[in-house]
Amino acid sequence: MKKYFYSLLFILGFTGIHAQKTAFEKSNGKETSTYFEAIQFYKSLAQESHKIKIETKGQTDAGYPLHLVMISTDQEFDPVVWHKKQKVLLLINNGIHPGEPDGIDASMMLTRDIVLKKIILPDNVVLAIIPVYNIGGSLNRNSFSRVNQNGPESYGFRGNAQNLDLNRDFIKCDSRNARSFIEIFHYLNPDILIDNHVSDGADYQHVMTLITTQYNKLGGELGKWLRSKFNPLISQGMLEKGWDLVPYVNVEDKDPSQGFSQFYDQPRYSSGYAALFNTLSFMPETHMLKPYSQRVKSTYDLMVTMIQQAGLNANTLITLRKNAIENSINQKKFPLTWKLDTSKSSEITFKGYEAVMKKSNATGFPILFYDHNKPFTRQVKYYDIFTPSNLASAPDAYIIPQGWWAVIDLLFLNHVSFTRLTHDTLIKVTAYSINNYNSFPKPYEKHHKNYEVTIGKTSIPTQFLKGDYLIKLNQPANRYLVETLEPDGDDGFFAWNFFDSILQQKEGYSEYRWDSLATKVLERSPSLQKILEEKKDSDSNFRNNSAAQLDFIYKNSPYYEHAHLRYPVYRIDKGL
Repeated sequence: MKKYFYSLLFILGFTGIHAQKTAFEKSNGKETSTYFEAIQFYKSLAQESHKIKIETKGQTDAGYPLHLVMISTDQEFDPVVWHKKQKVLLLINNGIHPGEPDGIDASMMLTRDIVLKKIILPDNVVLAIIPVYNIGGSLNRNSFSRVNQNGPESYGFRGNAQNLDLNRDFIKCDSRNARSFIEIFHYLNPDILIDNHVSDGADYQHVMTLITTQYNKLGGELGKWLRSKFNPLISQGMLEKGWDLVPYVNVEDKDPSQGFSQFYDQPRYSSGYAALFNTLSFMPETHMLKPYSQRVKSTYDLMVTMIQQAGLNANTLITLRKNAIENSINQKKFPLTWKLDTSKSSEITFKGYEAVMKKSNATGFPILFYDHNKPFTRQVKYYDIFTPSNLASAPDAYIIPQGWWAVIDLLFLNHVSFTRLTHDTLIKVTAYSINNYNSFPKPYEKHHKNYEVTIGKTSIPTQFLKGDYLIKLNQPANRYLVETLEPDGDDGFFAWNFFDSILQQKEGYSEYRWDSLATKVLERSPSLQKILEEKKDSDSNFRNNSAAQLDFIYKNSPYYEHAHLRYPVYRIDKGL
């Protein structure tokens, strides 16, 4: 009798799971689940199956917590144990742009189908899913903001509760969402990250395109294996499921048949951020104009393909990633910027539509148009080789004064190891000065980014205080440290305005007061007097400008504040 009772419970339980349909399925592919529907769906699955565990992990700007759904065939839910058991850990992020909800619905169906064993999760693969990342944007539903997109009927908005684009926030972390994501990322230490999106841009026949971690940035054997082995396996697996997968068509208002390049995934983006920690990262980009049903099904099949290939290649992936992490600990030079090598390309089979110019019905002017009556299949050039254009050497250590707590908090969040000085100490360091820079004239994601930064450096004894932070470059976070702390990096903390207060001079002088002191400075420093005269001889504008001369003397005197333009992250280099 007892055996019959438990068998009945088992059958009824799976009947309940079978009965669970998503809004996508109930509407025949026309609708997407709301945030609340998605969370309740996963909670119901977790109640029915011991293979699923759902937890809350940190807050978001919308006031709701991030949820993390973990799926494990052996019902073990400790990431440390997963890694010890040599399991591939695959993290799926959905709804970073809630107007692109394909992954939200596809992940719900995938989780249910794994529980029902319609999809087999290999024993050496575990899944972690963020059901909806941008909760504030998901709650802001409408039917119009994705003007380029074909369905679903209603969807969320790109900006989050602060109107931030969360796929630009992984370094600066202005949102609670990003801070919670980073906690999840380091808690899991994923081998693979999938961040589901929908494209904008050109029109073509393909339903699914894919942004892959920039191979050269990932570097070494792991990058080579991703490019030559793993990516082709994903493409073949998708082809077997009926989808012609091509790289993300990195073209806006142009003809993609002329060729296109791999997306340059700087650390601000999820894929660029993940690469800092040697995680393979993918951004599926379904085509915006394809029916929603096709987009969701192709996203589903891509995740299934990733799972299958992760299981088949687990040992290789885990070994190569382990080696890459160890290599980054010993790496001496790190690229801060990359340039596309246009002299090298491969060819891919691309299915597009002929791009023609036609008269706009709205304005009467010519406009680019993709003619669906003229489909084509042809080989096009694809550029996916990037070369480093700005190499930074890794110091033995960085020192950051404790007053720069906003940066220190982010280092701590990213599991950076450090020690604190136990007493006031004079240390000979390499100090940077900001010689020149430009800033965006308009705000970009809450900032006026700095770029085209030129720097000077000098070796000087500097007084540090008890409690200041010493960060040694002997840890897995080395690449993250160099790319964020060097002042001339594309997406470093200086670029994102964390240190802008050093750009403003805090003290000055009244000319009538400084004039008499300047005379005494020159009398005490014949060498400065000589430099001043040489500058007057060579520069007529300077020679005829009293204010400029007084300023020159001031900035070369002991009265000038050393903090002005002095970058407050110091290097300890060998040989100092």
